[in-house]
Amino acid sequence: MRKIAIVGTGYVGLVTGVCLAEIGHQVTCIDNNVDKIATLLDGKSPIYEPGLEKLIHRNMAEKRLEFTTNHREAFFKVEVIYLAVGTPQNRDGSANLDCIFQAAREISEHVSGEIVVVVKSTVPVGTNDKIKQSIEENALSPLKVDVVSNPEFLREGHAIYDTFHGDRIVIGSSSKRAAAIIAEINEPFNIPIIHTDVRSAEMIKYASNAFLATKISFINEISTICEKVGANIEDVAYGMGQDSRIGSQFLKAGIGYGGSCFPKDTKALVQIAGNVKHTFDLLESVIRINNHQQLKLVEKALLRFGSLKGMRVAILGLAFKPNTDDVREAASIVLVERLLEEGGRITVYDPVAMDNARKILMNEVNYADSLREALYQADMALIVTEWDEIKEFPLEEFEKLMATPIIFDGRNCYRLEDIEQYAIEYHSIGRAMIKATQLTS
Repeated sequence: MRKIAIVGTGYVGLVTGVCLAEIGHQVTCIDNNVDKIATLLDGKSPIYEPGLEKLIHRNMAEKRLEFTTNHREAFFKVEVIYLAVGTPQNRDGSANLDCIFQAAREISEHVSGEIVVVVKSTVPVGTNDKIKQSIEENALSPLKVDVVSNPEFLREGHAIYDTFHGDRIVIGSSSKRAAAIIAEINEPFNIPIIHTDVRSAEMIKYASNAFLATKISFINEISTICEKVGANIEDVAYGMGQDSRIGSQFLKAGIGYGGSCFPKDTKALVQIAGNVKHTFDLLESVIRINNHQQLKLVEKALLRFGSLKGMRVAILGLAFKPNTDDVREAASIVLVERLLEEGGRITVYDPVAMDNARKILMNEVNYADSLREALYQADMALIVTEWDEIKEFPLEEFEKLMATPIIFDGRNCYRLEDIEQYAIEYHSIGRAMIKATQLTS
């Protein structure tokens, strides 16, 4: 059992801290946000992540998990400090490292002796070396620090599962001792460990996310061709995915990727390449394709109606993916902003992301308390997030509730053969359009 401090209680920091406590370590999570820490001290999670609150309750009750805003208190006699603070993108696409270096200064001020600092935050190649240098140069007491790059590969909405069932744990360090300590900490997860140097570990994170983003943009480009030549993207993706060299994951056509990782990390990697005078043409195309794909449903609606002025539009789903309340870089935000520009009257609904969406969309749209309320008398419905609640919603309800049952489905939630049984006009991604007149007897 190790005594560990986690700086940052966002998705990565909180999940990491709670799961390390779950496998027996003594963990203190630190955050400068007083309200967030107060929420956690009440046993409540400030983020929506299935299973997380239950683990918070259990580990607090068993005295393995604590929360504080006091760095001196949290760092007292700890052996390992994890940095899991945000690295949002700057205007030029580069990573903003202000929070990382602020955390480094806190370590310099409050820690003495030997310490292992683990960087979970996604940072540009070379940043771990700069963190070590910063801590040592600003140390107020004698301090020996080893910095380990330990990137996370968590999917929001599945973060607990991924922590305990991941494909690999990457440990990048120039210190065999520090690497061995982090390997020992993670041993109870029983996940394969990859040991490498610091800079390779930093690059593994960016390269992994960039490759997955590329796969998504590729299948979305194929979906556009499928629509034009009369092929079905789902059959195409299935046939491709059976090839073991390709695999089926991330081959689901839709309205693009979003969230806190893929958009930020792809842009940061383009910036990293630029810094060493390499033009990353492929990744720049991936980003451009995704930006266009996020507006695909508006494009389809304009093609269908000509003008959207005054039309009542129901937006179903706001989170960038199911099982999270995260709306960062979500297609829903881009869609709503464009629909408002086109004069649409927007009503939105999401099972858990409404509060976060309100902070961005403010009072520009109407907020429904249910799917039925959102759909009532709507001229069209845009499916943006593939929540189970949306996928399982009875198709006959679209007929009953909407003024005109016309669906633009950005996540291909319904089978075409099911849609054909109803008086619904249905537009999806990479598949044939279903007209309401195509009813079966």
